[in-house]
Amino acid sequence: MVAVFPQKHLTDLAEWHRMGEAGIFPPNARIELIEGEILHMAPIGFNHAGHVARLIHALTPRVQGQAIVNTQNPVQLGDLSEPQPDFLLLEPDADFYTTRHPTAADVLLLIEVSDSTLRFDREQKRRLYATHRIPEYWIVNLIDHCLEVYRQPENGDYQEQTVLSRSDSLNLVALPSVQIEVASIL
Repeated sequence: MVAVFPQKHLTDLAEWHRMGEAGIFPPNARIELIEGEILHMAPIGFNHAGHVARLIHALTPRVQGQAIVNTQNPVQLGDLSEPQPDFLLLEPDADFYTTRHPTAADVLLLIEVSDSTLRFDREQKRRLYATHRIPEYWIVNLIDHCLEVYRQPENGDYQEQTVLSRSDSLNLVALPSVQIEVASIL
């Protein structure tokens, strides 16, 4: 008798979109397609939601006319991933991405607000974003009360990794004239 091992069925974007159009997922389901796997994400708590609002409040006025602010919406990364990051700064687009989801080439800055998913955001999502050459990735770390900054994607990881505290500030890679005080988002 030959041993048979179960194999995962990985889903691509075309199948993922067909499932969504067919109504397979409940309307309020928090799910993402990451490297071909459909993952159920934790519900958004008060602290998490409040920090997304802080990001919107702190960054929107500073990037007016230079980038599009997008929150908790899909970004298409290759054929197997469509995460919904907490916050994105995107290249300006005349129709505000109403005819397609943004891709990695459109992303100026991607931010995850992280508490219960900190390990996943640090490991799997960090590698995913670096593989797709997202130029700058931040984790608003609600556990350790710091900002983790990842820059210079190369060979599936970020070459520059920095941890900042409330007393620090930083300039964006894609928009170097934009400076953010970490206290404004923590």
